[in-house]
Amino acid sequence: MITDYRLTAKNVRQKTMNTLIEHLSLQANGYRCTTEMVLDVLLKASAEGSSIEAACQDLVGVTGSNTVRDYLNASLKVVQLREQQAEMNAALAASIPRKMKRKGIELAIDFHDEPFYGKRPELLAVTCRGKAKKGSTHFIRMASAYVIWRQVRLTLAIHYVLPGEDKLTVLQSLLSRLKTLHFTFGVLYLDKGFAAGPIIDYLTQIEQPAIIACPIRGKQGGTRALCQGRKSYRTDYTFTDGTNANLAMVATLVPNKSGKRRRKWLAYIVIHLPWKTQKIYARYRRRFGIECSYRSMRQVRAHTTSRNPALRFFLLAVGLVLVNTWIFLRW
Repeated sequence: MITDYRLTAKNVRQKTMNTLIEHLSLQANGYRCTTEMVLDVLLKASAEGSSIEAACQDLVGVTGSNTVRDYLNASLKVVQLREQQAEMNAALAASIPRKMKRKGIELAIDFHDEPFYGKRPELLAVTCRGKAKKGSTHFIRMASAYVIWRQVRLTLAIHYVLPGEDKLTVLQSLLSRLKTLHFTFGVLYLDKGFAAGPIIDYLTQIEQPAIIACPIRGKQGGTRALCQGRKSYRTDYTFTDGTNANLAMVATLVPNKSGKRRRKWLAYIVIHLPWKTQKIYARYRRRFGIECSYRSMRQVRAHTTSRNPALRFFLLAVGLVLVNTWIFLRW
């Protein structure tokens, strides 16, 4: 058990190692390879943004990379993704500071996509389609819930998104996980990926205050028709699927390539909040910390070309656990 809580590389490694050993069912009981050795390789590869192969070559007294991958592939199976997800959620929750309040917390929820280049049907069956990015239209998709409290920003719940899974189910899964940790929510800040009728109706029904980024669509009609005038305002709007919502239309000024400022409209779906448009805009900007957590995770994520999607989900989650540990010790 770690007793020194200073922010050092040694302490980050040790606390992360203890967290993963405590919460993961990953086991390696070879005559040379142990569970701690496998996790040591993973943490080095993650911290340096390298591969399992490179980490095994750098570490002294470590078994070969093929052996490490064999143990990982044997333990991480696609049919056990939900079990792996539950274990990773428990590992993420290990970094909650004791003094963190749990009532009326602000929560940001977003989707994160990692490009996937496999072609085999059984692998594509667990990837989600999306707009082309980095040469692929298939992605390993994960949704995460990010708590905003004072100087602490922690990812406390993740959900592995599978093809055909509706967004409302994803949202309910994340909220349910945080409720088991005894969190209650003040305001939810949701990405535009959650701007859907069922989610708006659900949050309205349970009277949960929320702000959802709303994409501006249409050439002359749709939400683009609301981009009129020079000042921000709030208005009621009915989407094409019949969903009624209250929109905050925010007029901002941003510089173009020549440095001249031009007007850019932003739209937000507002649920059970009486705030003025500028306050909605200012408070929603705070959720961009979740984007920083993704950038940090990419810096401490082991790279792999494995055909095992469960391993790819696993490496993403390990990166978030590392980021959480660093934030916990820094706080």
